[in-house]
Amino acid sequence: MKCNVAVMSMHDYLDGDLAREEIIQLQQHLRECPSCYARYEALERTDALVKAQPKEKAPQQLGDRIMKALPSPRRPAAWTSWVRRHPAVSAAAIFMVVMLSSFVSMWNQSQELSVSGPDLQHVVIEGKKVIVPAGQKVSGDLTVVNGDVQVLGDLDGNLTVIDGHLTPLASTAHIAGEIKTIDRAVDWFWYKVSSFFGSLAYGS
Repeated sequence: MKCNVAVMSMHDYLDGDLAREEIIQLQQHLRECPSCYARYEALERTDALVKAQPKEKAPQQLGDRIMKALPSPRRPAAWTSWVRRHPAVSAAAIFMVVMLSSFVSMWNQSQELSVSGPDLQHVVIEGKKVIVPAGQKVSGDLTVVNGDVQVLGDLDGNLTVIDGHLTPLASTAHIAGEIKTIDRAVDWFWYKVSSFFGSLAYGS
């Protein structure tokens, strides 16, 4: 056994963690090496001194004092308790908030003219003005976003004007369905929600 190995083995030997074969090798080395033997004796005295010191015991009340000194657990806020008691309502509310924010974002971002409907063949578009000419008939619903609408002919359906203006109807105009004018983000949101659930209900 080399000296560096012997020095490392001394600590394990004093702690009682050295295997029997290694103990025999260490004892043989200590008999043959005065330097390592002197080191071992110093370590042995130090170990004996440490073990001879009285062990201090913590006071019995120490645990209670520590527990009392710890901060009390925070009570959950009232709204979090309500959310846990009403998960379905909370999920629906979160869904509505997300839906509202997305629709408001869409409403704010889109400023271009948009005209939609099943029959746009006779619809005339001049800049941001959408015209149903006199003597012409447009079948189905007509939706205009970010534009002004002038109806001079017939519209066989609903007319929806979003963020635009509807010119007073001419004497030759006829609209068979409802007229909806939407100028605010909240109205836009409810319009989209009602349209969405209407499509689910009627499958169209």
